[in-house]
Parts: sequence; structure tokens; C-alpha cells
Amino acid sequence: MQQPIVLATHNAHKVAEFQAIVARVRPDLEVVGYDGPEPVEDGVTFAANALIKARAAAAHTGLAALADDSGIRVDVLGGAPGVFSAYWAGHRKDDAANRALLLDQLSDLRDPHRAAQFVSVIALVVPGSDERTVEGVWPGRLATAERGTGGFGYDPIFIPDGQPRGAERTVGEWNAEEKNAQSHRARAFEHLAPLLTAL
Repeated sequence: MQQPIVLATHNAHKVAEFQAIVARVRPDLEVVGYDGPEPVEDGVTFAANALIKARAAAAHTGLAALADDSGIRVDVLGGAPGVFSAYWAGHRKDDAANRALLLDQLSDLRDPHRAAQFVSVIALVVPGSDERTVEGVWPGRLATAERGTGGFGYDPIFIPDGQPRGAERTVGEWNAEEKNAQSHRARAFEHLAPLLTAL
């Protein structure tokens, strides 16, 4: 029987992505979605917001909880959108509007001024025990237009580093297996895995 660990999100995409990542290290853990109230994410860093969410989920369910706070940092914007990635175009979460605004803001810029990084901080909170955070960074740059329909968030406009020139794809053009192996969450999870093995 699998041991549940709650992921502090109502986003089904993230639950599926985390389950695929966690299964590689702890197939006996079942990542379950969080059905409780959303806490106010008033932290000014990814780590602070991840801890806020993980603490709320652990308190509501009594289970060990994971929470991811992630976003995109654009060098020429001084690291913005950063923690405001999900609400870059306004108070209502709207992935398409966020992408459109970011592309518009950088529309006059060409390489190498489109450098960006996906960042993920994962918090682990075990009730009555420990709290930890780990970070993963995925470097790349912004495309000049959306490409691909896969993934979510900023995936269709993010081109990861390390791809052959002339054959570069946005994450929106990658399949889930490719993304789960290389993403910012996968990189953060490499640091989280030893903590999960101790659960």
C-alpha cells in the first residue's frame, strides 16, 4: 500500500508532474492533491511561499506535505516576474495573458538579452518534525513567440539551454517525460530525494 504525501496545490498538472518525479525515487509514496483552503501567499521569495503552502497542507491533513513555488526570472527585468509569475498580467491567474504580456514587454529585444531561468523551490513539512526547502534552476531564454501546446504556464515561450542550435524547442514542444527529466522541479527534486528517503 502506498503512503500518501500531500502536494499543496489545486493544480492537477502539478500533481501529475510530481507523482511522476517522486515515483522514480519513492514508488511507495502516493502524491495526493490538497483539498483544503488556499493560504495567503504573502512571502517575497519562492522559499517563503513554498513553506506557507506546505505548512497549511500539513496542518489541514496531518500528512507530510510538499509544496512547490516556482516561476520564471528574466535577466533584463531584474529577475521579474519571479514570485509574481502566476499573476504577472493581473490578480486572476491567466497563463495565456501572462505569456502575452511578457512577450510584449520583451518584443524589441533579441538574443542575448532574452536570458531567463525557470526556478522551483520545494518545501517539505513533516508535522511535528522538520521543515526543509530545496531549489532547482533551469537556465534558458525566452522565445519571440509561443510554440507548442504541451505543459502549462510559461512552457510555450521558454527555450532551455543545452539544445542543438537550429533544433531548439520550447518546453511547450517537449513531451512530459522529457520535461520531467530536466525541469526546474526535477532539479530541485534531486536535492529533495534524500529527504524523502528518510520519511
